[in-house]
Amino acid sequence: MRATVITVSDSCSAGLREDLSGPALAQVLSAEGWEVGGTSVVPDETEAIAREVRRIVSDVVDLVVLTGGTGISARDVTPEAVRPILDKEIPGLAELMRLRGLEKTEKAALSRSLAGCLGRSLVLCLPGSTKGAVESLTAVLGLLPHAVDLLQGKTGH
Repeated sequence: MRATVITVSDSCSAGLREDLSGPALAQVLSAEGWEVGGTSVVPDETEAIAREVRRIVSDVVDLVVLTGGTGISARDVTPEAVRPILDKEIPGLAELMRLRGLEKTEKAALSRSLAGCLGRSLVLCLPGSTKGAVESLTAVLGLLPHAVDLLQGKTGH
């Protein structure tokens, strides 16, 4: 299965800070057998985020993972960028990510992580911190192959 990681960060896109969470997520996915087609970085801009997700989905990937922009600061707009372009939201995945995060820190309650599908691709919006992003992805990692199968019409059990 093919995956791509998008880091949403003003400072990383401007070259002021190194992207750590994107490569960490790519490493986790690769270790689980996913073919990671690369990572990209976009600023915390609604249109730039939505455009990049659409571009990647048009390349027929199974999974798009975004890291960053899911908090509550003024520049955190990833859910607002992604939610309108989703075909369906999958709230249980976001709930599971927050639940597992709350087992480690109460700050996870501030996460606005999001999951859904666009076409036949699964889309996950994770926290921007490397630790939070990896923990969130790990929380749902076992469900992702089944979710992708369902999105691609493989519904026989």
